[in-house]
Amino acid sequence: MELIHMSKVCEICGKHPVAGRNISHSHRVTNRMFRPNIQKISIKEPNGHVRKANVCTSCMKAGKVVRG
Repeated sequence: MELIHMSKVCEICGKHPVAGRNISHSHRVTNRMFRPNIQKISIKEPNGHVRKANVCTSCMKAGKVVRG
């Protein structure tokens, strides 16, 4: 199991890497990670300040953050 670094976690929804398995056609099983698409972007906070934040692309597309 891989350690979860804060740079891999969405600051809006908390989405983070999840462990899973690759299963081939011959049913050979290997471990894998499902990693969210995290981008470091400038966001505008409700108090008007602009700062950098790690945000997943699904939160950006859903309009959960205001780009700064």
